[in-house]
Amino acid sequence: MGWVVCAASPECTGSARPPYGRCLAHLERDELGEVIRGLAPGSPVDLRGTVVGEDLLEQVLTATRRTLGRARFDWALFPDEARFGAVLFRGDASFDHAAFHRLASFYDARFTGNVSFGEVRFARELSLHGVTVTGHAALDRVVAGGDALFGSARFGRTSSFRHAEFRGFTSFDDARFAGDAGFRGCRFGRTVSFHKARFDGLAGFEAVRFSARTYLTPAVTGRRLTLAGARASGALELSAAGCPVDLRRLHASGELTVRLQDAEVDLEEATLRGPAAVIGRGTARVVSLRGVEAESLELTRLDLTACRFAGFPRPDRVRLTGCAFAAAPRGLRFPSKWPILRWWPGRRRIAEEHAWHEWSSPPAGTPADPPAGRSAAPPADPPASAPPAHLAG
Repeated sequence: MGWVVCAASPECTGSARPPYGRCLAHLERDELGEVIRGLAPGSPVDLRGTVVGEDLLEQVLTATRRTLGRARFDWALFPDEARFGAVLFRGDASFDHAAFHRLASFYDARFTGNVSFGEVRFARELSLHGVTVTGHAALDRVVAGGDALFGSARFGRTSSFRHAEFRGFTSFDDARFAGDAGFRGCRFGRTVSFHKARFDGLAGFEAVRFSARTYLTPAVTGRRLTLAGARASGALELSAAGCPVDLRRLHASGELTVRLQDAEVDLEEATLRGPAAVIGRGTARVVSLRGVEAESLELTRLDLTACRFAGFPRPDRVRLTGCAFAAAPRGLRFPSKWPILRWWPGRRRIAEEHAWHEWSSPPAGTPADPPAGRSAAPPADPPASAPPAHLAG
């Protein structure tokens, strides 16, 4: 331990209070009373490794008028309900490795500095609804056994939930993340919702596991929304506006619905076992469908002019509605057969064709090897005015 531990028993790891040499949980009544009377609003609190019962916690919060200075609760044990509702933390607060056996409520609490809940175990419900964190927030490897509520929370700087596990219903509805928000490797056991959440920076959900229905429908995403390598067992509903969306290597077993407003999505090597739909508005576009395995994929009102289709095994399972392709050039051609002059009508084509057409013929006597990564030249453009039937919108 990084502190002087309680001398009451070898098993107690509570932070010793001078001059008694014992933690607050092991002080005599008169000794504890003296400590409590010495507290004032903004006083620092050190309850590291201490068993913090409901009565002890209430005495501390009452004496400080629910305003704490530097607060240390690392490795603390909360056997009863722990209610920090509307508490003001004026300094940094740390709860790393703490254990909450019952309800843990921080409803409307305010942290003016940084707060850390690293590897905390919440056996029951957790509420950070309406919480405000001015500094950095770290909840890496947290385990929440019951419902976890973060609705209307405000995170002023970076927030990290890496490898956290939420076993109950989880809500981030109307939460705001002013800095980057990282959820890499998280596991959500039941329904999770980010409805009308606001991400002013990066929203990172790489390698996340969604076991039930997921609503990843933020109102704003500032930099980028990524679910690269994520797995969704239930229905996944996702929306984004004005930002890149990275769905590379996404594995979706259930229904997938992606709504884009002036945004772009990359689905390279995604595996879509259920019905999937990508619906666009404004300048929404798809940049890659390379290697996608889809049972049923519907693309609606999307710009596909730069989309890569190489390695797309079952294009017959894609339905296009109102999508735009690149246009082949119009002009006069000189075929070897009659008639000598022919007007070549324009047609739509996929992005891979542009790379082929930009490859000019080699000089005489030079082996006609294709550029690196190309095994053979493509056939000449047929005089068709529409894409193949399976790509028709």
